Amino acid sequence: MAWGDDEERRYGGEEEEDELDENDYKTQKDAVLFAIDVSASMLQPPPSSDDKKSDKDSAVVAALKCAHQFMQQRIIAQPKDMMGILLFGTERSKFRDETGSRSGSGYPHCYLFTELDVPGAEDVKKLRDLVEEGEDADEVLVPSKEPVLMSNVLFCANQIFTTNAANFGSRRLFIITDNENPHGNDKQAKSSAAVRAKDLYDLGVTIELFPVSRAKKPFDLSKFYDDIVYRSSVEEGDNPEGVKTSRSGDGLTLLNSLISNINSKQTPKRSYFSRMPFELAPGLTITVKGYMPLHQQKPARTCYVWLGGEQAQLAQSETTKVDSEARTVEKSEIKKAYKYGGEYIYFTPEEAKSLKELDTKVLRIIGFKPLANIPMWASVKKSTFIFPSEDGYVGSTRVFSALWQKLLTSKKVGIAWFVARKNANPVMVAVIPSGSLNDEDEDSTTPYLPAGLWLYPLPFADDIRSVEIKTSTKPADELTDKMREIIQNLQLPKATYNPLKYPNPALQWHYKILQAMALEEDVPDALDDLTVPKYRQIDKRVGAYMAEWKQELADKAKEFMQLRATKRELEEDDAEERPRLAKRPKAAAGSASSGGQMSNAELKAAWENDTLKKLTVAVLKDILTSKGISTTGKKVDLLERLEQWIEEHA
Repeated sequence: MAWGDDEERRYGGEEEEDELDENDYKTQKDAVLFAIDVSASMLQPPPSSDDKKSDKDSAVVAALKCAHQFMQQRIIAQPKDMMGILLFGTERSKFRDETGSRSGSGYPHCYLFTELDVPGAEDVKKLRDLVEEGEDADEVLVPSKEPVLMSNVLFCANQIFTTNAANFGSRRLFIITDNENPHGNDKQAKSSAAVRAKDLYDLGVTIELFPVSRAKKPFDLSKFYDDIVYRSSVEEGDNPEGVKTSRSGDGLTLLNSLISNINSKQTPKRSYFSRMPFELAPGLTITVKGYMPLHQQKPARTCYVWLGGEQAQLAQSETTKVDSEARTVEKSEIKKAYKYGGEYIYFTPEEAKSLKELDTKVLRIIGFKPLANIPMWASVKKSTFIFPSEDGYVGSTRVFSALWQKLLTSKKVGIAWFVARKNANPVMVAVIPSGSLNDEDEDSTTPYLPAGLWLYPLPFADDIRSVEIKTSTKPADELTDKMREIIQNLQLPKATYNPLKYPNPALQWHYKILQAMALEEDVPDALDDLTVPKYRQIDKRVGAYMAEWKQELADKAKEFMQLRATKRELEEDDAEERPRLAKRPKAAAGSASSGGQMSNAELKAAWENDTLKKLTVAVLKDILTSKGISTTGKKVDLLERLEQWIEEHA
């Protein structure tokens, strides 16, 4: 999404400028076909090594394991997308099943291992048995004795996409090979392959190359694949050296390298709105589209199944509204109502709809603020990524780029009035710029997200709640200094959190159980949870610091408790030395004398008449003081002591 650094190209004299590819951010179904080279060199196991991180699998096995993991991810994240596996360079040939319209002879040395379709349990089982169990009963991993024509491979892929994914918005061919020049000096074969590649691109299929190199030997694209893989100028600017190459023997296994390179081709595809007018100033409007790259992934919705027939069927639910007499209520009979002051205010559907029409669909800038003025806690919803579109106003990309660059360099944000769609509630948003994916700027906190502008929802006055914050005891400066050392040694890489490295353990466990049941496997005992802290590394880094901090905390706590005990003793001594001020209580109702002047006969009479409990606490304490009895405790305790004295002395 970066626009590059060439000011002349962006704003200057060139007539044609590179348009940003918005297809990566559209909601569209995706079809991916893996084309894996099964040659002798790809099947050759890596040299033995004592390093535990070194490769153990051949390039073909690593590619198949990568496809297996990719298939499992697809089932979880994109259950409607298609995937298939095409092996080329094999001794055996197979295109369709025997009942299909074509046989393997049409595409020699091409073996369609998995049909391009939505992955099912049988596909996962078949691929798992080949990868993990090594069950190759059909001998598909046997290299051919003669070279395969890449034109046949590409034409075979063309037929697969045309037949199985004709209407898909995204169709991609992933080629995994270590052969940089499959046809040598055969110009006719190279020309035929280039023509077939052009046919694929005309069909809308994108070819992605994942080359495998060995022993630090670079993969030379100029020998063949420069005419096969079409790269956009944006991609060339991001990676001018060429496509990423997977190597083995450098501490990073070939499997992990392939998985990393393939995952880098994944794109967020959740659209939110389109053709949104973006008013920058009176008379200056451009068009943008909105996408949601960040969206919480949840387990697939459960469904009810009816098992009463010969075959299990999904149960279709229906909702019917009835009144108190069980009469079906029609939709036209229902009105909406709001409760106000204990009464219901009724509205017709048209009136209720008009209540929400505060403004038309618009994104309108009303001012600018420094980025530092937007607090982290101010977000009330997830942010929306916006992208320029030329549908409504020509030149929107140019203006959008200028605004993005100015906000980024000035470290400012725009404050805007935002109505996402008709009848939607208006929202105040901050228009925040984000840096490029390849920016090495230390201030970039989201290197895994695309560059552009983000709509950051802000709260209204009604959304902010007043919370009483009780101040706690301030820690000692020594404790703060020691804790600072601990925090500095426990920072994440580059001091940023990258969500791509931490799969949701609850979601992974849910689908792990479903996978085990679907594939008739044993239910796993545990899950590899990447969110669990690495306690050994933590202890190695800050174990000594934490021990010192705990000892310092214990010493400070001991000093604090001793100080409180000393303060309490001083308060108690001061209370004992303070002279007691005798208070003369008012005379009790119905008695002629105060509590201290009541005779024993009067006390006995009050006890017998059960009127002692009518005396106040002050009167009871005065009586007990005159009798030399303790006055501590509640009124019940005072009454009990007085009644006991009367029983003994009256």
